[in-house]
Formats: sequence, C-alpha cells, structure tokens
Amino acid sequence: MRVIAGGLRGRSIRAPRGSATRPTTDRVREALFEVLGDVSQVRLVDLYAGSGALGIEALSRGARAACFVESSNPAVGCIRANLDRLGLADRAVVIRARVESAHARLRRHGPFDLVLCDPPWVNLEQALRAVARLLQTNRLADGSTVVVVHPSRQPIDCWSCPGLTQVDRRTWGDSAVSLFRAG
Repeated sequence: MRVIAGGLRGRSIRAPRGSATRPTTDRVREALFEVLGDVSQVRLVDLYAGSGALGIEALSRGARAACFVESSNPAVGCIRANLDRLGLADRAVVIRARVESAHARLRRHGPFDLVLCDPPWVNLEQALRAVARLLQTNRLADGSTVVVVHPSRQPIDCWSCPGLTQVDRRTWGDSAVSLFRAG
C-alpha cells in the first residue's frame, strides 16, 4: 500500500500481517478522497483503523489531527510504526480500544470534522451499532462527514444514527462507501 496524494505521496504504508485486517485498497482510498475533496485542517477519527491507511491519507492531504481507534495489538503497533516512519506522530493519537469502549478517551480529542470508518465486514451490523453509539456520545462538528466503507453487495441504507443523513454512496468493485452528513 502507498499514500496516494499530498505531502507523503508515494510513501509506503505497512499493514499488519495475517488476515485479521482488510486494508482499504489504494483505488478505493483515491476515489474516496476525490469525493471528499479538501480535507486540509480537519480533525478526524479513523475507527477500526487497521493499518491507519485512511487517516494517514487524510494527514498527508493536510488534515490537522487524527485519532486512530483500533483494538488489535499488532494493528496498533503497525499504525504507530507507520506514523513514526512517516513523521506524523505529532499530529496523531492512537487509542488501543474496541470502538464500543473508546467513548471517554475520544471525547478529549473532538469535536471531529471527519469520521472514517472501515469496520470488519464479517460482523458489519454489530460494528455499525457500535459506531452509532459512539457518535451519539461524542461531539461531531457542525456539518461533519461520516464515511463508512462496506461491501458493495451489502447496502447500509437502513443504518441509522440520529443526526446523520446519507448524502452519497459510491461503489468500486467489492467495496462501497456511504457518506453521511451531521446536522
């Protein structure tokens, strides 16, 4: 994997070994950030961060600060190593926790302008319920965007989170991205 654009364009991003994480492909990340447009100066949270590729891409494109939430020890180590190697550690916080229990620690770092969420596809409904609970207890900035990466064959149009409205859905191969707006 590599950083697609911004100040770190072309630099490599390492993913944890094994099949426990499914990194968002370069193609999907590139297309997603084309849809998002300018992310400079945003404060973001990357939920189910895995390798941290989504948040790192945003930081490379000028995001002000990022929180990465991940529960897997190998993935947390990988995120920290990627941030250190790319010189991003001063603009990032890595929270080793399950999304379901990250509420209190995330409150210190919000409000968030952008939420990037690429949950495990195996238990997608359960993961999305955890995200909805987390978003209800953490402040989102007015007009913030929530991005959910999910299987293209499994639409999440029925996912509801109070205060969010679905504004877009795009598909690239097996992956789909649904965008929601707060407010």
